[in-house]
Amino acid sequence: MALLGRTNRLDVVKKVDFGLYLDGGRLGEILLPKRYAPAQVEVGDSLDVFVYLDSEDRPIATTEQPKAMVGETRLLKVVEVNRTGAFLDWGLPKDLLVPYGEQAEPMEAGKSYVVHLYLDRIRNRVTASSKLQRHLPEGSPWLKPGQQVELLIWGETKLGYKAVVDGSCLGLLFHGEVFRPLGYGDRVKGWVKSIRPDGKLDLTLRRAQPMERGALADRILRDLRDNGGVSTLTDRSAPGEIQARYHVSKGSYKKALGALYKKRLIVIEKDRILLAGREKTKRG
Repeated sequence: MALLGRTNRLDVVKKVDFGLYLDGGRLGEILLPKRYAPAQVEVGDSLDVFVYLDSEDRPIATTEQPKAMVGETRLLKVVEVNRTGAFLDWGLPKDLLVPYGEQAEPMEAGKSYVVHLYLDRIRNRVTASSKLQRHLPEGSPWLKPGQQVELLIWGETKLGYKAVVDGSCLGLLFHGEVFRPLGYGDRVKGWVKSIRPDGKLDLTLRRAQPMERGALADRILRDLRDNGGVSTLTDRSAPGEIQARYHVSKGSYKKALGALYKKRLIVIEKDRILLAGREKTKRG
């Protein structure tokens, strides 16, 4: 059976002057308008099409791909607001509705919002919501600490940034784990830092230890080699200077320096760091 709001592989059952009719199962025969129909296609062939409702609430197919499908969370732009709700541009002729009851805040035309697409079972139509907590769980049994994930930023609190994790659940990115500017709707790579007893996710933009420290140490060594074996960025430097150079906290930088020092790869002086063997480097 064809599913609304998703891509389906459907069989061609009839050719007409204005397009093709596809077998939609319980949805009946679904029209694929002529402008979307491939030139060489016959009855019995199968086509990959996206199915949604047209302006008269009839199932219709298209070979074009929308900006989002049912079950996905995306940043979409409002093109109109009326008595029914807000309407979003999702790349199809009929705009996508966000009812007033599904708006976390009143939406405005011209602005973009992070929304989740779902199938309204009562009205049998594809609908969007910016009230993500209604549609996405806080945490997932499939995610583990240290696992790399994709984050979509959708809000900010006093504690940190609210993020959609891998498009499937919600988590929190604490301010202390962020070392770069973030904006609403940004997509960034992150990691699961920990899972709380209630199953909620704490996130981080820093790769989980010990991999992070090793990668940072390699970069410090590379920078030293590229700069004559000397760096004035020490364990006494201001956190802002360290963040500007390496995008990490001062604590992470000090731990990486400590690991290099224990391996006797660097020498730490009061106001500079030296590659091992460069202790006699003259001060300029």
